[in-house]
Amino acid sequence: MIVSDNGTELTSRAVLQWQEDQGRMALHCAGQADARHGFVESLNGRFRDECLNEHLFRGLSAARRIIDEWRTDYNARRPHTSLGGLTPNAFATRSRRDHSENRGQL
Repeated sequence: MIVSDNGTELTSRAVLQWQEDQGRMALHCAGQADARHGFVESLNGRFRDECLNEHLFRGLSAARRIIDEWRTDYNARRPHTSLGGLTPNAFATRSRRDHSENRGQL
């Protein structure tokens, strides 16, 4: 079974033909998946645009290295405006009290 949010991954005739040839059933999620999963969709879009579309992976080890470098930059070095200018790692390691006090500011 193939599960999709009706995104671009299932608009290809080649994918649809493969699905038919393999006898796979497609299950399409309810509409507005982007609205319900905005943070994940935003991350996926950045990952696709900034990493996957920018590199030609010559093998699994190269892909792992390049993706890990991107992930480290995204989480440890790059401040996010949605987190008040903190990196995700810095935001996640704040004290529980700090999370509670500043939650309304973010």
